[in-house]
Amino acid sequence: MKKYNCLWIFVLMLASTASWAYGSSSSSKACAKPTFTDFQPAENVEVVPGANFSFAASANTYPNTLKVTIKELPVTPKVTPKNEGGFQVSGTIPASLKDVYARIAITAEGQNSCKGEGGWLVKIAK
Repeated sequence: MKKYNCLWIFVLMLASTASWAYGSSSSSKACAKPTFTDFQPAENVEVVPGANFSFAASANTYPNTLKVTIKELPVTPKVTPKNEGGFQVSGTIPASLKDVYARIAITAEGQNSCKGEGGWLVKIAK
């Protein structure tokens, strides 16, 4: 009987060792998506056509991949590095957009080709 107990202990030890061999998810490449914060003007605020907007992008954002669209119209953003890390991004709402709600949509890539998305809604006056 003791031989069988030892055999079972040995089998269980082998099984648990094999499960550790595959590692954890932290051993694979981590995906750190770029994040966007400090939206100006605030969400759902009414702005005039041609108004300025700005937001902050995290330090892991590749600035050359940053794309901003408003109501599916491309906007050329101005990207400035911040002293504490990350980027300050600014632009202008197209003057052709009037009397409409529009989403300021942001996409960018970060490390390991991780894609981040964000944005906010504003109301554009007449």
